[in-house]
Amino acid sequence: MALPLRNARISLTQGQIFWREVGQGETIVFLHGSWDDSSQWLPLLERLSAECHCLAPDLLGFGESEQPNVHYSIGLEVACLAEHLEALKLRRVYLVGHSLGGWIAASYALKYLDRVEGLVLLAPEGVQVKGLGGRWRQARLLKLFIVGWGLRSLYALRKIVLFRSVERLLQQRQQLRAFPTACKLLFQRRQAEIRSEQLQEQLQWLKLPVLVLQGEHDPSDVKRLNQAYVELAPYAELQQLPSSNLLGTQPDAVAQAIRGFVGRKAKG
Repeated sequence: MALPLRNARISLTQGQIFWREVGQGETIVFLHGSWDDSSQWLPLLERLSAECHCLAPDLLGFGESEQPNVHYSIGLEVACLAEHLEALKLRRVYLVGHSLGGWIAASYALKYLDRVEGLVLLAPEGVQVKGLGGRWRQARLLKLFIVGWGLRSLYALRKIVLFRSVERLLQQRQQLRAFPTACKLLFQRRQAEIRSEQLQEQLQWLKLPVLVLQGEHDPSDVKRLNQAYVELAPYAELQQLPSSNLLGTQPDAVAQAIRGFVGRKAKG
């Protein structure tokens, strides 16, 4: 039987943070992806709570956490996480991060290496990979008002244009508008600032166990980001699982991989 899930809030220097918490044992902190919040992790919390202490916050600017009018950066999210864990007196934790959450998790581990037991990453952002430099160009355009107006006009004429393509772009635009903080962190700030927070030159110092989980049918850009982490972090390993969209389709397999990773570290 699943243990009861507790929802909580705490006021930090940067703003109020909401989180979900359940279970006892080794502490695992789950950091959600770019286009999500802590509810993304509910299937894993249910599967791991019998043996682990699981904590899943909404990052600052996401979900039910406060969305202050500040300049967002990876450094700000790391500082917020550090203060949160310090307030809860959690000295040593495992971090599990997806997408943007993976970037924040790895950045936190690099800054507070002695506070992290290990990392599990799924499709982590935060590294510069040759050939992927323009991957956010379309997202920047879709955020523009004039582009949204044009797409809505085309959608009104959907019987005589490429309906599915326009509908897909409108859905992408809606997602971007629903997660303004993710947009600011990933592409809506100065490129020099973004590059300064990327990790390709720092991962060599990430001297702790890192497990990168990859779906067999993940998109090629995700696989290239995964491979960059595996090649650059000295103790990183890649584990491939069936399917794609692992959190949506393979929660049992992901939970088992995390369970095995934590178990190996605890034993040895």
